[in-house]
Amino acid sequence: MRDVTAIRAVPGPVAGGVPAGRRREPGWVRGHRAMAVVADTACAALAGALALILRFGEVTAYVFPYVVMSTALPAVWVCVVALNRAYEARLVGLGSEEFQRILQCGFMLTAALAVGAYLTKTEVARGYVVLALPLTTLLTLLARYALRRCLHRRRARGGCMRRVVAAGHRVAVAELVRRFRRERYHGLEVVGVCVPSGGTRQVEGVPVLGDLSDVALAAGRVRADTVAVLACPEMDGTALRRLAWRLEESDTDLVVAPALMEVAGPRITIRPAAGLPLLHVDHPELSGLRRLLKNLFDRLGAGLLLAVLLPLLVGLAVAVRASGPGPVLFRQRRVGRDGTEFTIYKFRTMRADAEHRKITLSSDGPGMLFKIRNDPRVTPLGARLRRRSLDELPQLINVVLGDMSLVGPRPPLPEEVARYGDDVRRRLLVKPGMTGLWQVSGRSDLSWEESVRLDLRYVESWSLMLDLQILWKTWSAVARGAGAY
Repeated sequence: MRDVTAIRAVPGPVAGGVPAGRRREPGWVRGHRAMAVVADTACAALAGALALILRFGEVTAYVFPYVVMSTALPAVWVCVVALNRAYEARLVGLGSEEFQRILQCGFMLTAALAVGAYLTKTEVARGYVVLALPLTTLLTLLARYALRRCLHRRRARGGCMRRVVAAGHRVAVAELVRRFRRERYHGLEVVGVCVPSGGTRQVEGVPVLGDLSDVALAAGRVRADTVAVLACPEMDGTALRRLAWRLEESDTDLVVAPALMEVAGPRITIRPAAGLPLLHVDHPELSGLRRLLKNLFDRLGAGLLLAVLLPLLVGLAVAVRASGPGPVLFRQRRVGRDGTEFTIYKFRTMRADAEHRKITLSSDGPGMLFKIRNDPRVTPLGARLRRRSLDELPQLINVVLGDMSLVGPRPPLPEEVARYGDDVRRRLLVKPGMTGLWQVSGRSDLSWEESVRLDLRYVESWSLMLDLQILWKTWSAVARGAGAY
């Protein structure tokens, strides 16, 4: 039985339709916004001062107008950022969208200054503008990134979380709960669920607060920040509209997860037709100009990295050769795009008799993967190389040769591919990568199902921008060394 008394205690509308009982923002949201404002102000002040020093060197009568501009820059910058809604609570910790808005602010302010100077026939020192505004933007991006990392650390400890009520069928709700628990840095914690009538009192340890007609009441009961509705026939357009009206009374956010949960934002657009907001899903672009640009980026990037890392590669080769008998490079057949086989290169991390000893060992790896924690075949040097993924650096040669990409699905073995089902075989539509979503999400600690899901998500959503984001996250994943064995 549901606690009807507790549910009915939720504030509702008062006479005249004025909302009552609006929920206040959590203290950590207000604190984070205040720190962002302080950081943005400091970054603009520092950029203005540096532009003055680097461009003019000393203060003269000619420089005085630029001193005024540098003094006003922090206030102007904060106002522009606020007007572009970059302090909104929903952007806290989002990363890419927050950074995009900061970049937009930099472009808008630069364009406004250029147009204003042209219309008023005012001479402005281009060197000052070129220094001040890009510096402001860059420093602000770095400060926001630092704030975001700090927020992620707090969320890893269980703080700064948004309270979510999830509504939908049990299987979909359970999957959502598991995802939020795995990726706590998103800051979403399911504290209650609403599912169709019947069944157990809990879903993945989260209490069931009611059925799909009780969502708004349940959200008020547990003081949720957000309601997440998953695709189900019961929550049609009319039901969602009524739910949105009720959540508006308490200023609770409403998010709707589409049935295609692995499809990225750029492929999804809303196209209204006959008064209905239709969700249009574009096909993934697996050929054409974007693929050509990706190939060019991969080969140029790998070639540059090989040139820069050449001394390190030579040093590691000498160390591997001195660690024991056997070749410096380990060669193995892997499967690439469209099922084409190629030879992958790695620094040898195992003893010479590793393959012979394999039959006596049992795998700890997920699914089809043969992985062993504390593998007795791995040399002491090999364990250190694996910890930081240094053994995979020779794969840059595979990228230059065109067999692999810098970012992509994990390169599978032929015997793995032979057991693929139709869904998993979709991983072979793009080149395998040196890193990927699997690398930045846990590596060998992932289950087989989760590894496949991440690879398929990449295939469905790949873009050059996503590649850059994954490459950026790879550094921290390698530094942590989690899931590497």
